[in-house]
This record gives sequence, C-alpha cells and structure tokens, in this order.
Amino acid sequence: MFRRVVRASKFRHVFGQALKNDQCYDDIRVSRVTWDSSFCAVNPKFVAIIIEASGGGAFLVLPLHKSGRIDKAYPTVCGHTGPVLDIDWCPHNDQVIASGSEDCTVMVWQIPENGLVTGLSEPVVVLEGHSKRVGIITWHPTARNVLLSAGCDNLVIIWNVGTGEAMIQLEDMHPDVIFSACWNRNGSLICTACKDKTIRVIDPRKEEIVGEKEKAHEGARPMRAIFLSDGNVFTTGFSRMSERQLALWNPQAMDEAISVHEMDTSNGVLLPFYDPDTSVVYLCGKGDSSIRYFEITDEAPFVHYLSTFTTKEPQRGMGYMPKRGLDVNKCEIARFYKLHERKCEPIIMTVPRKSDLFQDDLYPDTAGPDCAIEAEDWFEGRNGEPILISLKNGYVPGKNRDLKVVKKNILDNKLSKNAENTGTVNKSASSTPSIVSTAVSLSLLGGLCLGCMLETVTILSQLSALVRKGWVLMCRSLAPHWRIRTCSMAK
Repeated sequence: MFRRVVRASKFRHVFGQALKNDQCYDDIRVSRVTWDSSFCAVNPKFVAIIIEASGGGAFLVLPLHKSGRIDKAYPTVCGHTGPVLDIDWCPHNDQVIASGSEDCTVMVWQIPENGLVTGLSEPVVVLEGHSKRVGIITWHPTARNVLLSAGCDNLVIIWNVGTGEAMIQLEDMHPDVIFSACWNRNGSLICTACKDKTIRVIDPRKEEIVGEKEKAHEGARPMRAIFLSDGNVFTTGFSRMSERQLALWNPQAMDEAISVHEMDTSNGVLLPFYDPDTSVVYLCGKGDSSIRYFEITDEAPFVHYLSTFTTKEPQRGMGYMPKRGLDVNKCEIARFYKLHERKCEPIIMTVPRKSDLFQDDLYPDTAGPDCAIEAEDWFEGRNGEPILISLKNGYVPGKNRDLKVVKKNILDNKLSKNAENTGTVNKSASSTPSIVSTAVSLSLLGGLCLGCMLETVTILSQLSALVRKGWVLMCRSLAPHWRIRTCSMAK
C-alpha cells in the first residue's frame, strides 16, 4: 500500500461530511445503463443527473437550491431517442450542457436561467457524425464552443458548436473502444485511455500521437487517464491480478512510470477528479462506498495518500463542483454529488481552520468562466491559458449570453466557385434587369405599346455601351422611338 509516514501537508486533515437529508435530492430514478461514466454533472447553478426514462434518454437539471423530494412529474431534458451516457456543463456558460447518447448523436442544450418549467426536447444543435453510441463528452477548457466527443466507433471528433461542424476527426488512432478522454490545462493536447490497454497523448490539430504507453495497466478492466496542471498524466486501472492501480506518467518519456501504486482488489472502475489549484486527486470507485484522496507533489513517492471518506451506501455515480462554486467562508476545498439508487447526496470536503479570514493558501486564483480564445482561433493553431479569478470575496456569477449556432450552407462553396467561373456572364446578366426596368420606364413616359417596349429592350441591349457612357447618348438614340404610338403588334 502506501508508506504511513507523517508528512507536512495542509491537506492532511481534510475531512468529508455528507449533508443532511433535507439538503439532498430525493426520489430520483438514477440511470441503470451499463456504462462507466459519472452520470452527474455540476456547476455553480445546476446539478444534472442522468435518469431512467421510457422511450428514449433523459436527464434532470435541478437548481442547486431545489433540494428535498423531486416530483415524478418534474420536467426533464428528453430529446434523445436512446439512453443518455454522458453529460458535461460548458465551462464558459453555466446554462449550456452537452449530452451524448446511444442514439449516436451529441446534443447541446440551453437551460433557462431559473431552471426548467416544461420539458425540454428541442436542443440548440444536434451534432451527428458518430456511427455508434457516444459515451464521452468533454468541453475545451479555454476556447469557446469547442467540444470533444468519443464513441464506440473508436472515433474522436472535435466540434465547433457555434457552427455545428465537425472540424477534426481522429480516425485510425484507436483500434478499440475509448474509455476516457481529457484535455490538458490550455487545451493544446488530449490524452485517451483505450481498451487495447494503451495510453495516448495526442495533438488533435496536427492529428498525430506525441506519446503513448502500451500496457500502462495490464488488467482487462477499464482505465482512466487525466492531465495534471504540470503536464503529467495520471491514470487509474487494474493490474494483471485485478488489483486496482494508480500511476503517474511523464508524456515526454512514457517508457517507465514516475510512480505506480496498488490499492485493493475491488472491481469498481476508479473515476479520478482533479483539483489543479491544490494538486489533490479524488478517486471515486463505482460501486464503492468511499472517496480516497491523494496529493501530487514533486518529491518521492510523488503520489501521497491523504485520507478516505467512507459512507454506508455504495455510489452509482459522482458529480464534482468546479472551484468557483465552493463556499470559501467554510474552508470548503471540494464538493461532490454522490448518486445513490434513488437519491443525490452532496458531500463537502473541508480543511479545518480556526480563523474566519480568507485562506489564501487554500484558494489561489482559479479558472473563471471567461474563455481565453474563440473557437476559430483555436482551430487556426492558437492556444490560450485559463483566465484566472480570485475567490476572496466569493464568486458572483455574471449574466450568461445565449448560445447561438450559425450553420453554414454546404452549397456556399459551390456557389462561390460557380460565381468565379462565370464572372463575365454574371456581369452581363446583372445589367439586364436595369435595361428592362429602363425600357419599362420609357414606355410609361412615352406611351409605348407592348411591341414598342420589346423593340426598345432590343435596342437598349444593342446600345449597352452607350448606356454605360451616359444617359444623354441613350436618350438621343432612342428619341425617334418615343414618338411612335402604334406598331404592327398594336394594329
């Protein structure tokens, strides 16, 4: 296991506490689908939970203050035709959430500011590109409207949600099912864990693998991989003897792990949640009744066990609150939303402090809701570090702007090419309406009949050069025709 050596750490005495029943969310039918995702997503405004639904897939979106028993008739987000497998809140807009489903689609939803009043079945945009179920959804940490999805078709797609387009498709990189995908701190790289027991670090814009490790964990059970703030990769998996493991890797040299630890022989998949501000990793096993937490440092053994929070009931899933949603006055450093079979229970992690003053060492500046760059800038090759905010006076959410999707017409390119190839034809065609309108005006002024008007159009077409030189020449040339009142057609 781990060396039980007393080590100086401000997080050594972190303790967890489950909230009382009246602050929980009761009577929720949590999804029973067989997929190893967290089934829950949280932000400072809402908690979203994937639930059982007949005739398709659905998830609940509850305002944080709406605790207690949830009515069975409470409105849901129910646009998918198959069970929902994963959900993720947009880090730059607390009212936008994305969902992936067994119906092979990704949908992006705009939640009303005060929560749902009626059922929501019309997404802002539907992203179609996968041929099998979509089990992984994750937003870019610093670029607006950039979304990654991974499906059981072994395909990773990066979308521009603002236009609804699939901008990058990473094919032929994963020979089997993808278990997890994670962005690094500034969103320039992603790391994936695959069923072939390989961890890959990928540059998505260059579409190349910059580092990989085969048999990172030799067990057959699913692995997880996440980026740490220093660029290292943290993984969880199973050994050949089905013992649960955690490991730390340097993407520049993945031949040997920086550190490997064996934990226990439980068969639940470990879901890692990482706090980049404090370098603490929380491990929540599906089916476990405990949360273990570790501190990552630069000194051996690099991964230091802190403590374990244990409850009686096993967890079906887990939601993790972003740092800006915590209560800094209570020295709260993490908050989880534990899913039971019929309930969602908030769990608070606290560092005991006697002072009531703001604790600078516990709350360094953290990533705020503002994006660093736009989607177009990121796809063109630019990177942006997270825009940090201070939590000293608490986080005050600003007004979120609506998500607007501008879909490009796929015919635009063809039309522009045709315009280039037939430029001269278009010029002459564009002059025709003006010629006709001129002829009509002259016919009205001079009292021409229909036949004379047609004759005038013919003459105007022949004298188009004179039309360009000036109205005077045109009028002098047509003067005789203005006096004609009748013609053979009139007679």
